[in-house]
Amino acid sequence: MGKPVQVQPQPTGKGLDDDLPEYIPMSWSISEIRAAIPARLFVRDTKRAVGYLIRDLLLAAAVWRCAMVIDPYFKSTATKQLLTPLGAEVARWGAWLTYWWFQGLIFTGIWVIGHESGHGAFSPDKHINNVVGFITHTFLWTPYFSWKISHHRHHMNHASMEKDEVYVPKTRNDLGIPTEEAGHKIDYEEYFGDTPIYTLYMLVRQQAIAFPAYLLFNVSGQKSYPKWTNHFDPRSILFTKEQASVVWMSNIGIAAMIWGVSKASSIYGASEVIKFYGIPWLLVSHWFIMITYLHHTDMSLPHYRGKEWSFQRGAAATVDRDFLGWQGRFFLHDVAHYHVIHHFFPKLPWYNGEEATQYLRAKIGEHYAYSDKHVFKALWDTYNDCQFVEDEGEVLFYRNKQGKAYRRPAESYLKAKTASPVSQ
Repeated sequence: MGKPVQVQPQPTGKGLDDDLPEYIPMSWSISEIRAAIPARLFVRDTKRAVGYLIRDLLLAAAVWRCAMVIDPYFKSTATKQLLTPLGAEVARWGAWLTYWWFQGLIFTGIWVIGHESGHGAFSPDKHINNVVGFITHTFLWTPYFSWKISHHRHHMNHASMEKDEVYVPKTRNDLGIPTEEAGHKIDYEEYFGDTPIYTLYMLVRQQAIAFPAYLLFNVSGQKSYPKWTNHFDPRSILFTKEQASVVWMSNIGIAAMIWGVSKASSIYGASEVIKFYGIPWLLVSHWFIMITYLHHTDMSLPHYRGKEWSFQRGAAATVDRDFLGWQGRFFLHDVAHYHVIHHFFPKLPWYNGEEATQYLRAKIGEHYAYSDKHVFKALWDTYNDCQFVEDEGEVLFYRNKQGKAYRRPAESYLKAKTASPVSQ
């Protein structure tokens, strides 16, 4: 079995790309890679998928029911006799924090099932996929059909600087940083000299609002799109004229959620809706952004321009991560642990991801990327390190706040090539 790339290399400190480890893009075709994975792992079992969905719904209902007794219990006379007022209040908020943590994970797992439905991995029946995906995603404020369309385009163009939909790196020119020249030292502190507190604020802001900002304003999306690109306008560049009807259907679903949450707030009170539903949903947004950001962003992952891009090269430009240990495996359906195989074969059922990944690793060897770094440390390091890529070149790697990369394309990929791109 090939040895996977551990995506935790260290910069040499010399600042010269010539001293960095070389990277040679993969040469296999997607058909060759698919042939290395047993056909049985691509079979979608609707009953099994429904079982996972029912499990998640029962878990969500169970912890919701437990949360309903938190305030009555800690405010009861009996509890006040056992605990001091301060102790009872601390315990009460501790109970709510526990609820938010686990309900946020459970809700995220339900969102993941909607995501799998959008890829057609839930069932071989297209209508079942769309019904499950529409209900689960709408419940969690995601316009199912609209996002499904753009997400499909992301999968088809991942790691392409010209065509990818999300997490497109900023270039040196985007940030106004001059090109490195012999004898000319750039003061990168002038461009990236933020305090750790400000960096933390920006990171928290990303985790809290990045997904709504992407849906509403195309934040972090393809830079070539018009200014007002969003997922709610049927005339958006994201959609074709034939797709307008499903965009409207997605909008109607979100409008129904707005009405439902408003109605629930008028009946039970806004604070109760926020406690039981709003904060867990906010954590769904956080986990989703954290997972996808760390899947697609790392100093060791390449991006491509022009003819050097291919579907399989883009699929390999992702990284599997040990995300929250058993909690990530159980509640999030291994979506973070086995994301690379998902990019190669989006319709492959998530519950076969672990076994299929073993065959993928054996086939592509060093082109399979994996990290066991703690995900919160990885989030902080990645957010601080991955700043920009160069304006020129067809195989690109992120540079950090000192202008240094951790890898470089092999010499033959630094110059324009006349050979045809690898087959897809």
